[in-house]
Amino acid sequence: MEIMSNVQKVAIITGASQGIGAGLVSGYRKLGYNVVANSRAIAPSDDPGVLAVAGDVAERGTGARIVAATLDRFGRVDTVVNNAGVFIAKPFTEYTDEDFDLATGVNLRGFFEVTRAAVAAIQARGEGGHIVNVSTSLVDHAFAQVPSALASLTKGSLNAVTRSLAIEYADRGIRVNTVSPGIVRTPMHPGETHESLAALHPLGRMGDINEIVEAVLYLESAGFVTGEVLHVDGGQSAGH
Repeated sequence: MEIMSNVQKVAIITGASQGIGAGLVSGYRKLGYNVVANSRAIAPSDDPGVLAVAGDVAERGTGARIVAATLDRFGRVDTVVNNAGVFIAKPFTEYTDEDFDLATGVNLRGFFEVTRAAVAAIQARGEGGHIVNVSTSLVDHAFAQVPSALASLTKGSLNAVTRSLAIEYADRGIRVNTVSPGIVRTPMHPGETHESLAALHPLGRMGDINEIVEAVLYLESAGFVTGEVLHVDGGQSAGH
């Protein structure tokens, strides 16, 4: 992506302490962006172009605080990547109220509060911007082996709101897209599960972190793409 020489753009990335989030921080820095990296617990960065903001996006007020810290440090917001998420695989009747609160808190309130504050900041500057959500291909292709109704309930909402916001803000130059991964090789999945998880994808393997990062960065540079749910899932959403 071509970055204007007199402007250093700024990306907010949630769930940034490890896995895909940490990869996204590195990816956006390589694009020349300043980055605000959020996670419940995240160490300060030695990189002056990275501001670490600790906080649980499921808690009311955290999203506004992240955006305020971004404006205070860097003076602008250009992109938000709503990467923070929780995944709880259980039979539907075994989900607890606590499971529901956790999944909706991180996956929905986290998206809502960060994005609401960020869109207001982007709109006030009047130069457009980009929101990217991270969903899951389980929304489109359910597996009996992976009962995950709470993921479908919450991440399916992100797919839907992606299209809604893309249309609402198209005339203001704010694009909204989603990346919908298959199962990715991250610290969330113990090594002994990898073989069985790989078999859930038609391509016969799990995804790699860099493949999700590359998809997000493609959307960042794709100025004519908005309202898109981009599947990066080894063919999961096409069938099995």
